[in-house]
Amino acid sequence: MVMHQRVTTDADTLLVYHKAKEERKGNNMLNAINSVVTAINGVVWGWPMIILLLGAHVFLTIRTGFIQKYTITRGIKLSVAKDPDAEGEVSQFGALTTALAATIGTGNIVGVGTAIALGGPGAVLWCWLTGVFGIATKYAESFIAVKYRVKTEDGRMQGGAMYALERGLNMKWLGMLFAIFAAFASFGIGCATQVNSIAEICNTNFNVPPLIVGIVIAILTAIVIFGGIKTIASVCERLVPFMAIFYVLGCIIILCMNYDYIIPAIGVICKLAFKPGAAAGGLVGAGITMAIRFGVARGLFSNESGLGSAPIAAAAAQTRNPVRQALVSSTGTFWDTVVVCLMTGLVLVTTIMKNPNINADSVENGGQLTSLAFGQIPYLGPIILTLGIISFAYSTILGWAYYGERCVEYFAGKKGLIPYRLLYVVIAAIAPIVALDLVWLIADTLNALMAIPNLIAVLLLSGEMVRETKKYINNLDAKDDTPVPIVKK
Repeated sequence: MVMHQRVTTDADTLLVYHKAKEERKGNNMLNAINSVVTAINGVVWGWPMIILLLGAHVFLTIRTGFIQKYTITRGIKLSVAKDPDAEGEVSQFGALTTALAATIGTGNIVGVGTAIALGGPGAVLWCWLTGVFGIATKYAESFIAVKYRVKTEDGRMQGGAMYALERGLNMKWLGMLFAIFAAFASFGIGCATQVNSIAEICNTNFNVPPLIVGIVIAILTAIVIFGGIKTIASVCERLVPFMAIFYVLGCIIILCMNYDYIIPAIGVICKLAFKPGAAAGGLVGAGITMAIRFGVARGLFSNESGLGSAPIAAAAAQTRNPVRQALVSSTGTFWDTVVVCLMTGLVLVTTIMKNPNINADSVENGGQLTSLAFGQIPYLGPIILTLGIISFAYSTILGWAYYGERCVEYFAGKKGLIPYRLLYVVIAAIAPIVALDLVWLIADTLNALMAIPNLIAVLLLSGEMVRETKKYINNLDAKDDTPVPIVKK
């Protein structure tokens, strides 16, 4: 009896030892993978990528003859116009709001605060300039998405960098890579991180358990995405204008409260964008290098120009000419970065100047800085911020679900849609309670890798884009909207 007990004990001890050894081995492997992915992420989101994207923005701005002037005039007008006789699944406005739903996210609120905290107030100027020049890249990538889109047997329109690479450059293998990068990125950037943001703010402000938040978001997401692009666009057409106007009104109220500091804030932003130093209200410039790094990075992350995501939605639009929809799509960067991010930046900088007690030590976190700013509005401030983050994050979930679907269908066929949607919903449900740091890091890396094949397509096809753009603009008075033939898939 004693011997049996001893054998059992030795066996249990041995089992525990092996389990511990395996756990250590697993942890070491996980840590090694995490280190490798972190290193890769640091490279793909480092200076080379910033220079590549910003360089493309400037190059395409020059090559298109500063297309921005047509975006702000004709593009905005076309965005609310209808072209019902043209082929497509949703209206031009529906395609724009679907893209804006995915683009306008927590980066527009918390991200700008992070840029200021790390890069100083000067980062706001670089973030804004990135948006201004990024309009040209958004125009170019949307043009080729519509130009090379295809029509499926059941009448659905599909397009994006993958079809431009396949049909325009005969580089289907690179189109496959883009689609794979985008599909897997959607689970992290588009879904898990957004649900996590919603769960965190609901738990902090309303004491709602994260699991409950995840389940509710998963159900709401499933109801919409299983309805396809028309349902997604229908929801986005209503949600995006509401959330943008609601948030912008909050910003306007704060700027009215801080009106004495608006002009000085603009001066400080411009000054500290180029040199380090101290300014009123505890503001400190981090130097031109840091201002550019964090300002440009936040701007690129905010508007996604050059990543190739928004053009996937543009390809579904009812439009007879790719120039028309490209002009409409490029307004997305204007609203996202040039307007919303700038207003957020002014709100944050004027708040710091008005409240000198908010110094570098108290604004290390972008979210904390944004909360302090909106806290100036009695009672309603925190509510506006909370609803803003929730609506921005939820809209991003819907927009990226569509991007992911189109990419999955490209490399896996229509049979891959249901499994993708189910997995997307499951990730939405468990995201608030599962540690997905590595998954998010991988998705963030894939998000950056999308830019490489997309920019190859944009730059190599820019000659054709310029020719058709000039033809369209030169015939504006004649309203030459020559329909582009649609290829059946």
